Amino acid sequence: MRRTICTGGHHKIRDGGFMKNLASMAAIATILAIGQPVTAFAQDTHEEPKAEHAEKEGVIVVTARKREEDILKTPVTVTALTADQIEKRSIVSITDVAANTPGFNVNNNSSGRADRTIQGVIIRGFTPSTVVATTTSTFIDGVPVSSPSALNSVGAAERIEVLRGPQSAYFGRNTFAGAINVVNKVPTGNWGGAITTMAGSRSNYRLRAELEGPIAGEALTFRATFDRFGKDGSWVAKDGGTLGDQKSTSGSLLIAAKPASWLKAKVYAAYSKDQDGISASTRISAIDVRDAAGNLIYKGQSNCTLSGFSATGAPVQNPFICGTLPSLANQPSTNRLPDGVINKFLSSPIGRVLDPSEGVQGYGMVRRYFHLHGTLDIDLTPDLTATVLAGYNNENWSQFSDLDTYDTSALANPFGGPGSRPYFDFPYLGERISKDYSVEGRLSYDSGPFRGVAGVSLLDGRNRGSIGGGNGGLGTTVFAAGGGTDRAKTLGFFFGATYDLTSALSVSVEGRYQIDHSYAYNPRAGAPVPSGLGPLLVDSTYRNFLPRVIVNYDVTPNTMLYASVAKGVNPGAFSTGLITATPEVQALALAAGVTLRVAPEKVTNYEAGIKGRAFDNTLTYSLAGYYSPWRNQINSIVVVVGGAGAFFYGSANTGSVDLYGVEAQTSWRASDLVTFELGGAVNLSHINAFTNRSLTTLSGITDYTGKEQPNSSKYSAVGAIQLGGNVRGMDDTTWFGRLDWNYKSGVWSNQANIVRTPDRHVFNARAGITRGIVSVEAFVTNLLNNKKYVSVYDNFMFTPMFEYTNNYSALLVGLPELRTGGVQVRVKF
Repeated sequence: MRRTICTGGHHKIRDGGFMKNLASMAAIATILAIGQPVTAFAQDTHEEPKAEHAEKEGVIVVTARKREEDILKTPVTVTALTADQIEKRSIVSITDVAANTPGFNVNNNSSGRADRTIQGVIIRGFTPSTVVATTTSTFIDGVPVSSPSALNSVGAAERIEVLRGPQSAYFGRNTFAGAINVVNKVPTGNWGGAITTMAGSRSNYRLRAELEGPIAGEALTFRATFDRFGKDGSWVAKDGGTLGDQKSTSGSLLIAAKPASWLKAKVYAAYSKDQDGISASTRISAIDVRDAAGNLIYKGQSNCTLSGFSATGAPVQNPFICGTLPSLANQPSTNRLPDGVINKFLSSPIGRVLDPSEGVQGYGMVRRYFHLHGTLDIDLTPDLTATVLAGYNNENWSQFSDLDTYDTSALANPFGGPGSRPYFDFPYLGERISKDYSVEGRLSYDSGPFRGVAGVSLLDGRNRGSIGGGNGGLGTTVFAAGGGTDRAKTLGFFFGATYDLTSALSVSVEGRYQIDHSYAYNPRAGAPVPSGLGPLLVDSTYRNFLPRVIVNYDVTPNTMLYASVAKGVNPGAFSTGLITATPEVQALALAAGVTLRVAPEKVTNYEAGIKGRAFDNTLTYSLAGYYSPWRNQINSIVVVVGGAGAFFYGSANTGSVDLYGVEAQTSWRASDLVTFELGGAVNLSHINAFTNRSLTTLSGITDYTGKEQPNSSKYSAVGAIQLGGNVRGMDDTTWFGRLDWNYKSGVWSNQANIVRTPDRHVFNARAGITRGIVSVEAFVTNLLNNKKYVSVYDNFMFTPMFEYTNNYSALLVGLPELRTGGVQVRVKF
């Protein structure tokens, strides 16, 4: 019995006195009672304010509506991490952003790996159908990027804006649940820079260099950055090797031009390369695995039995894990040594989208990412500005993992066939190339009580991938397969208008007319599979109008109320594997509910909030509530094809979910010495309709009404205390100390709500002193060494006879980064 996995091809492509603060105090009391933070939305505008403007009098400026606004005067839910916060919290990746933002999860669990290979962004419980699908888009200076990994290459961020709720009018495609916008600092006409070095436990290191200055005075300036980072993994496997090794190299260049007062332009380019080892993940099994002599190879941890169904519909009892996931009973283990079989397979170009020389050379992952964008702003009149922006992204990654995720070298491989290993193993290769370009033009008007914007945008994205592996003759009879192209072309016409009815009351009307054209193409002939479009398999066009209406009212100069309603659409998909599948597989997939064309998802978002500042601007706060009925939800369907010895993956519109919750945040500068920060979110969900044959055969559950969304924390919070000031008796010397707390409640592995991860409380500490141009900091992350899992994914226990793959029999869990200490030195010049 030789098994390979065949995919169904999921194609988808103001200040006041005490009396004026009464309203503010009422809101603050509410926030402190629930302890939950409001996040606000950032816009896709490429034009970011200068640092001195953004930080003036403690005001944080965001661009959530294509123009610069005080975050506390912006009537949308947005969280902004400033440059100082980014530095003090050492935020360098999308997972760091999620940890410091309530209501934000990252699912890194897919294809036998739980790491940064693929990172699914989840805001407010909008869990995408697969980890490669998306309900939240990422931007740099308002230009879309193809994946969250692009954030790793941003050289010097002015701020990171996290927007919540549909952002269709301004951001466009895939901003169904929200958007993340990283805003670059604009280089000045003065020479300056910094060199940063970090060394920590487990071979953690970072070397970073920045340089900025004039090319032609203030009219033409630049900033260049270089970053090198590496670490050994936190977890030691059974063979003594580490899990979670990472290494990254990145660089960026930003050139800004201002040849005239009415003309501004920027060009930004970034490149990064990631080289990782075996991911920090392991399997929790529901069954014992033994060798032919009866020796225990892997201990099962089942604590319940589910009444499910067999493939023929007969009742069966399925051992599984229920409730909160237990601690590990087995030390993480893996097959990691490349031998002749592995080398032969990885050197073959057959079915590959990457040339083998560019792909991974053993167990691990390699990724290359290039991003380029440019912006142009022309002030046609004092009140009217024309803006053009264009962007290009090119990402490819290759990963090779031990899909069974445990040491199987003691198990025979009786059905491997010619060219296979004598012992059972299930290594697996996955590769993906994504390319896209985008263009946008708009006119912005700002005069008196009226402000508006109108424009047009085009996004054309293509991606193709290949997969392959198993227990057979790798490189002899078993090769990678795939290479077909998914293409998404989106044309949008958008507008936004705000009118001040009075000095306190404003109304905003926004909208986007969007045309989504999705295509799926067969691969072209060749090895490796050449780029370009093969024969067209299937295409679909969808047209939608996506409006948003906002009303906001200033109760006092320091307190604003707002309410909004918005519609969002997430593009559809294809299950193209149905076209080429055998009649048997087609019948099984159709019976499981898989459809060839999968329609777009739709949501209507209702939101209301209050935000402001009090006590001479020493305290800021925001509080918001939302209700989001999500309809036509796309869900992934896994079909076990017993007779064909494979799995089939497809999709269908099988879901309907109501999402609702409360978000809040506050910051209080109690004195020049102490600042407190607190935020949190309650993100609730109620499934109205859902079907999934795999979950039903496992659990026997057919009615999922009232269940909750998976992979999303119901409760989350952040808190911090920061101390700092001048050092007495020492000129030009300051110090700071900071303690951060990040909390995420556990997440369900699936919609049946059978098992979930434990809650996670993580504390990070950092302290430093700066004298003149030199800063020295010491830090400890995960101070209490929390070992709770960071992700979970339903999976199977792979054995030589594949007797545990008819139903889910294991859970793949992502392991956290353990306690890490280090020292960082930074020299500015």
